[in-house]
Amino acid sequence: MRGEMAFRTVARMRSDFPSKFGIPRQSGLVTELNSTIVFEPEFRNPDALRGIEGFSHLWLIWEFSAAVRKEWSPTVRPPRLGGNTRVGVFATRSPFRPNPLGLSCVKLEGVELNTPEGPVLHVSGADLMDGTPIFDIKPYVPYADCHPEAKEGFAPAPIRQLEVSFPHPLLELVPQNRREALQGVLACDPRPSYQDDPARIYGMSFAGLEVSFRVEGNQLFVLSVTKTP
Repeated sequence: MRGEMAFRTVARMRSDFPSKFGIPRQSGLVTELNSTIVFEPEFRNPDALRGIEGFSHLWLIWEFSAAVRKEWSPTVRPPRLGGNTRVGVFATRSPFRPNPLGLSCVKLEGVELNTPEGPVLHVSGADLMDGTPIFDIKPYVPYADCHPEAKEGFAPAPIRQLEVSFPHPLLELVPQNRREALQGVLACDPRPSYQDDPARIYGMSFAGLEVSFRVEGNQLFVLSVTKTP
């Protein structure tokens, strides 16, 4: 019986997030976020995607590549519980797991079979950092994968949406095709859920930009937008 096995990276995510901070906590929270799945040279075979255009959504199985650790803990402290309460690692979606695997459902926006990088998939609503290794892609099947009666445990659907104050001169520094996505990310409150200091200034990298902001009450104030060096 095999105790270990090596996964092969079949593709990598190309997204607007060069680092972890600011990435939506779950897939599907910001539908305006557009990303591209680029296959590794070994898997750039159009036949491997035959029929995929018939599905509206896909499951991605990927690696928490920025959270790989040699050791693991049976309990973790989810931010949703304030960062102080410990629960079992298998009762959470924490990236710090025995095997750092993530699971995301994304919407398939389009398929391009003939690009300089081979076949690519255009998706929306992803919660993956740029360059994230993807181990597998599977179609989302509504009758099998959707369970409206499912219990949500200690992780109810996020209901807090911040009001984003984005001065027009700063918004104009953001490419027009990225503005809705950036405002959606900010509205989801990128801060750790246990932090609530109205004087603290946060910085987030997005689409080649560095965005600084602070949050007071239910309002997020964008303070500056600069190009990443």
